[in-house]
Amino acid sequence: MTSIGGAEMVDWNLAVATATRFVRPGPDVSRDEARAVVAELRRHAKASEEHVRAFTGMIPEGSRPQDTPVLVVDRAGWVRANVAGFRELLRPLLDKMQERRPGGAQGAVLGAVGGKVTGVELGMLLSFLASRVLGQYETFAPASRDLPAGDPAHPGGNGGGRLLLVAPNIVHVERELGVDPHDFRLWVCLHEETHRTQFTGVPWLRDHLESEIQSFLGETDVDPMTFLERLREAAQSLAGARPEGEEDEGRSLVELVQTPAQREILGRLTAVMSLLEGHADYVMDGVGPDVVPSVAEIREKFQQRRARGASRLDLALRKLLGLDAKLRQYRDGERFVRAVVDEVGMDGFNRVWTSPNTLPTKAEIAKPADWVARVHRRAES
Repeated sequence: MTSIGGAEMVDWNLAVATATRFVRPGPDVSRDEARAVVAELRRHAKASEEHVRAFTGMIPEGSRPQDTPVLVVDRAGWVRANVAGFRELLRPLLDKMQERRPGGAQGAVLGAVGGKVTGVELGMLLSFLASRVLGQYETFAPASRDLPAGDPAHPGGNGGGRLLLVAPNIVHVERELGVDPHDFRLWVCLHEETHRTQFTGVPWLRDHLESEIQSFLGETDVDPMTFLERLREAAQSLAGARPEGEEDEGRSLVELVQTPAQREILGRLTAVMSLLEGHADYVMDGVGPDVVPSVAEIREKFQQRRARGASRLDLALRKLLGLDAKLRQYRDGERFVRAVVDEVGMDGFNRVWTSPNTLPTKAEIAKPADWVARVHRRAES
């Protein structure tokens, strides 16, 4: 465990405990209702496999891709999985910050309270996010008894991944939107199953993403006090402790980007995430009409919910955490996928998964015709 002055840089256990304590309570459901929701989500996840694979053509019929588990979790389960993933991904950055820890009194203060403070602040942020995520394909956390993963021998490496479906959040949103719960649950599963298909059908994708993230973190040149200050700003926004009127001035955590190399890597990561999220949106709506009768109503209401946010606090935190950028990724990525499929068909679009070199750039996400020209004309010449 990384430490400063003999104390942990991030108290991960405290982060989990804090998030679990402060996360909003889930919707009111009986024990029998909860069991029924879990069982239905598992059925829908299984059914979504065939729907998504048939629609995308990413996994040839008869092939046996990596099998990864489906975990229906509560909000605390989502927190634990993500803390485990963050712990792995942030290890190189925290090691670097450990080497740069200040000496003297400042180092002593950080050593005494830094890990606890950071653990609490990270936990507060996770408590905010834990009530908003419907599902996730988590691929970075090591496999454990409570967090099983795919076959470690698979080319994806490091234990594969797992599909998380956050049952209380799905129930909360379906009630809030007033949509058919069975249709909505299947619709969500189609989106998340697309992410599982992306990673199981493209063996190099997980390692490529990790390599890019580690390259980004390796370029980070930030002192521990600045890192803690940014986390503190986020936690203060969540607690409503910032002065009135400051919400709109909040800085995103991604503003830790400092070097040209980081900006270049971040551009590539943004393009990949736009592709993955937009592709999942395109697939869930493409499959939808055949298996989700009320898909048009669900999509319209869900888009309205995405766009409006919940409150000034919610908007401030979305900006601070970079969630506004994530919303743009859904929109821009879906437009890219739709334009490419319209131009060259699904098989033509699937050339995007050939290698890292055929992934779209950030500029090509905005101009799909440029990607078609680059990838298809080069392949045909």
